[in-house]
Amino acid sequence: MKLRKPVVCSMLVLLFLVSLASSGDAQAQGAKVSMPRIKFEDRTLRNGMRVLSAVDRSSPTVAIQVWYHVGSKDDPAGRSGFAHLFEHIMFKATKNMKSEMMDRLTEDVGGFNNAFTNPDVTVYFEVVPSNYLETLLWAEADRLTGLTVDEPNFKSERSVVQEEFRQSYLAPPYGMLEYLIEQQSFTNHPYKRPTIGSIEDLEAASLDDVRAFHKSYYRPDNATLVIAGDFDPKQLNLWVDKYLAIIPKPAIALPRVAIKEPDRTAERRITHYAANVPLPAIALTYLTPPERSSDAEPLRVAATILAEGESSRLYRSLVYDQQVAQSADATPDLREDAGVFYFNVILASGKKPEEVERSLLAEIKKMQDAAVSAAELDKAKNQLVTNELRQRETSNGKALALGSAAVLLGDPNRVNTDLGKLQSVTAADVQRVMKKYFTDANRLVIVYLPEPAKTASHSSNSLNQAGGQAK
Repeated sequence: MKLRKPVVCSMLVLLFLVSLASSGDAQAQGAKVSMPRIKFEDRTLRNGMRVLSAVDRSSPTVAIQVWYHVGSKDDPAGRSGFAHLFEHIMFKATKNMKSEMMDRLTEDVGGFNNAFTNPDVTVYFEVVPSNYLETLLWAEADRLTGLTVDEPNFKSERSVVQEEFRQSYLAPPYGMLEYLIEQQSFTNHPYKRPTIGSIEDLEAASLDDVRAFHKSYYRPDNATLVIAGDFDPKQLNLWVDKYLAIIPKPAIALPRVAIKEPDRTAERRITHYAANVPLPAIALTYLTPPERSSDAEPLRVAATILAEGESSRLYRSLVYDQQVAQSADATPDLREDAGVFYFNVILASGKKPEEVERSLLAEIKKMQDAAVSAAELDKAKNQLVTNELRQRETSNGKALALGSAAVLLGDPNRVNTDLGKLQSVTAADVQRVMKKYFTDANRLVIVYLPEPAKTASHSSNSLNQAGGQAK
């Protein structure tokens, strides 16, 4: 993903904040600020492709996104990383385009393109001047139907992904902690296969494996096309019919993951040693419901209160007051099938993991035992809503919100209703989800230590076994 533009308090967000400031009494009585709606058209082609479109003439540009409902949870057993691999291969040659041609069709006219993969979806997007919309619709159709999946493309992009694994997980001090959080938080569900994949699985893959995966998931009835920006709706429909509606729907069934992650019944603990870790760290993970659950909004609010900014509870307590941590994060990783809420804390110099774990659990318990203040609640909701409104100021942001609602939440109309649900979250809702999900039995603890600590631990164990406990 490329860097986002700097955050600017634009007119839309400014008006929203002013409305909050001028309606404090009304909000105290439970009133909600009216959210700007995204008006969209929803159409399904005969081949199963869904087309969502939203006109926005605020700039002469258009965003084109294709959401393929395939992510790392769909990777074949023993072949992790396939969904991510195809994020790369889709920028290679097709029947009618040379490799990297998407860059030429977008960047050479002042636009941009990119893609991302997560456990549930792979999304490709472009933003271009609106008079290039037809060209990009043609290009998306061409790489859906005519992608060149051959040995050179497969091997070159496999090498790129393997190097990305080294750069993102093996080289950074805490890269493998992020990997372990994803890998160890699930026991049965294929979410336990991290999106990046593994070097070993990718090395063992064959061209036939890769082609079979592509054939199974890159098809019109597994794709949602989202268009947002400056375009004529009638003309858009004609171009969609010309380039995309003619793609045939495969006869084979579309595979879907049916495995469910069981509830946790007891706390589990893991200790991992890494060679390039300057300071120890700990992570706590808790299983949560899917993203479409009614508890998603209270969990997001809870995470914001706990760890968003220097005025958050974890920063004030662990970093500033107690000075036991260098940093403390809380992330509600909400997904299509099941979610995981995790805390990631890097210790301050000289502090022990058990000491920091006690402090972190004490902060969690505070939110279970007493409702958060009205000021904390309002601030967290304002932060979340404002961030969403900032994203939606761009055509690409509107398309992302619309695509996410349609594909991951199962209803594109939620793009206009979920902000209202977020505004309706109460202190009691936050306290309820903290009690419900942040239990001892639902906890995984990962202790992440420097490699020398392993040697010290083994030496201590050897001493204890040979001559009794040292005093």
